[in-house]
This record gives sequence, structure tokens and C-alpha cells, in this order.
Amino acid sequence: MSEFNYQAKTREGYVVQGVINAPNENTAVEILHNKGYVILSLGQVRAAFESDIGEYFSRPNNRDLATFTRQLATLIDADMPLSEGLRTLARQVDKKSFRKIITEIAEAVEGGSLLSVVLDAYPKLFSNFYVKLIQSGEVSGKLHESLSYLADYIERSQAINSKLRGALAYPAFIVFSLVVVTIIMTVWVLPELLNIFKESGITDLPITTRILIWITDFVNENFLFMSLTVICLTFLIAYFIKTPQGGVLLDNIKIKIPGLGSIIRNLYLARIAESLSTLMKAGIPILDSLRITSELVGNIVYKNIMNDAEESVKGGGTISAALTRYSEVPPLFSSMVAIGERTGKMDFILEHISKFYKAESENAVEGISQVLEPALILVLGVAVAGLVSSILLPIYNVVSGG
Repeated sequence: MSEFNYQAKTREGYVVQGVINAPNENTAVEILHNKGYVILSLGQVRAAFESDIGEYFSRPNNRDLATFTRQLATLIDADMPLSEGLRTLARQVDKKSFRKIITEIAEAVEGGSLLSVVLDAYPKLFSNFYVKLIQSGEVSGKLHESLSYLADYIERSQAINSKLRGALAYPAFIVFSLVVVTIIMTVWVLPELLNIFKESGITDLPITTRILIWITDFVNENFLFMSLTVICLTFLIAYFIKTPQGGVLLDNIKIKIPGLGSIIRNLYLARIAESLSTLMKAGIPILDSLRITSELVGNIVYKNIMNDAEESVKGGGTISAALTRYSEVPPLFSSMVAIGERTGKMDFILEHISKFYKAESENAVEGISQVLEPALILVLGVAVAGLVSSILLPIYNVVSGG
């Protein structure tokens, strides 16, 4: 929340001045106009730089947003005034940064601003999709219904993401542990063990042992160079991903990874269908719905597809005609959209498309977790067997020869 110094003229003709808190200048102007003031001057107070590490690490997440949205819907449905409901929620929020945001929203609403206008000043927390649905609820007088649906939407999205993270957490942990153990063994443990074979003068070492000696020597001789190379490559890749070309490449890779790509693609398709269906049901114009959906999907490839669909509709075409031009959109999806356009039941069709692709994603996630775990165990078993045989076989030969 920013502070603004203002000088204004009241309805009675008096000149007043003071300080007002608002998320941005437009909201400050709206609050003063709602008070009947004619603004003579308005300027933002430049506050000193403040750093709060605790506040930074306590930023609200999707779970906090879903809880806030659900509770606010309940309070409004119980006929509690909006500003009072916001104040009540601010008092019970544990996270300092989120409490501050809700308090600022409450102050702006008390000053006469619409909730949707105030939320729009926090784009990192409240997406355009969120703001538009709130705006629709304000216009229709069904704000609590919009809030209830938003809470359901956020919770469903979070549940799917949690399932995907849960399915990949175990494999990721195993792979990470394997890399760490390999580095420790190669740099500190194996050189001491393999020196025994070098000093003993044995010439007929098994092929696995010779390979292990070569890898160990190479890593230890070039460890610093390899570490610097990995660090530099990491920074270069991170920088490239932030560029437009890198973002497109990464998003293309996401949906084309063997096995996992189909799951991610289905999740994006479900998000597109559900978002578009919700916005259309809320009475948002089709062009606005397509634009908001493109911003919400979270993948540049599908964002461009939705932008193309928007241009198609602007030119008098159909959404399905644009979708059929892209291999990233399955024929089933575009065919169902075409049926919705012909029958005038687009929102109904899109809702069922969303449910179908969500179910497909969830089933695939469960299947991947069932396949990955035994596969990783097999890989670990082979790696351990190779390591043990490379060390124990030469030792056995030495003992037998002795």
C-alpha cells in the first residue's frame, strides 16, 4: 500500500489536504472522488526502503488464497458487510504479508472502491481471471457465488498439482540422492580403494574395474573445471529460459517429454476448458474470455493458440477452426468445441471437456508413479551391483592368487 499526499476542494468549497493510503494512484483518485472531493494535487509519498526477510518468506500461496476466498464467500453469504468481513479475515491470518494485503484491501473498500478494482492492484496474488470473476459477481449481485466458485477452482488446481508433485517427489529424491552419493564416492571414497589395485600391479583387472578407475581419475583431475562448467551452464540455461525464445523452447519441451508430456498437455487443456467455461458462464464476452484464458494457461505454446483463436473470432471465424490448425490440441478437443459452437452450449461442453482431461491426467499420474518406483529400484540395483563387482572381484582375485 502506498501513501499519497493530496490537496482537494470539498463540495462546500473548502480546500483540504492530507494523506491517503491506496494500492495505486488510480485507486487513490477513485477514493477521493467517492468522498466528493475535487482533486487539486496528488503525489505519492516516497517511503524509505524497507527490507523484511520474514515477510518475504511468508508470502501467501494458493492454499492461503483458497482459504481466504472460501471464508470471504461464507461471510458475505451470512450478510456481513464486505469491509467488515475483510477486517475479520485480516485479524485471523497468520502470515504477516498476507494480513497486510487484506488490511489494505479493506481500507480501500471502506474508502468506496470496488473490490475488483482494489484486487487488480495486486496482480501477483490475484490473477486477471480472479479479478474478472469478482467483477462479474459485483455486477450480477452474486459476489458470494463468484467467491465460492473461485475457491473451488483454486482448490481443484492445487489438488492436481499436489498429485503431480507427489508422484514425482520420490523419483526426484532418489535421483538427487544417487547423484550426491556418486559424487561423494567418486571424489573421496573410490580413489583410496582403487589405489590398492594400482599399487598391487595387477594387469588383468575386470573391464568394469578399469572403467571405474578411468572415470574416477578423470573426475578427480578435472573436478574444478567440471564444477565451474556445470555452474556456468546452469546460469546460462536459467538466463536463456527467461528470454522469449527460451520460454517457447521450454514450454515445447514440457508438453513433448515422453510419458510425462501427455500428462502436462492434458493439464493445460483441462485448465483452458475450465477457465473458458467459467468465464463464459459468468457473462464475460467471448473475446475477453479467450484473452484471459491465454494469460491464465501458463504455457506460451497454448497462450499463442488461444491468442490465435481470439483473432479468429475477431475475424468472424470460430474457435474450433483455429484449434484444428495445431497438433498440440487433440482432435477430440477441437471437435467437442465445434459441437458446442453449433449447439450454443459451449460452456456446458467445455465443462465436460475439462472433467475428461482432468480424469485422464490423474489416472496417468497414478500410472507413472507405479512404473517409476520399480524402474528406479532396478536402476539402483544395477548401479550397486556394478560398483560392488568392480571392487570385490579384483580383491577376490588377489586373495585367490595369494
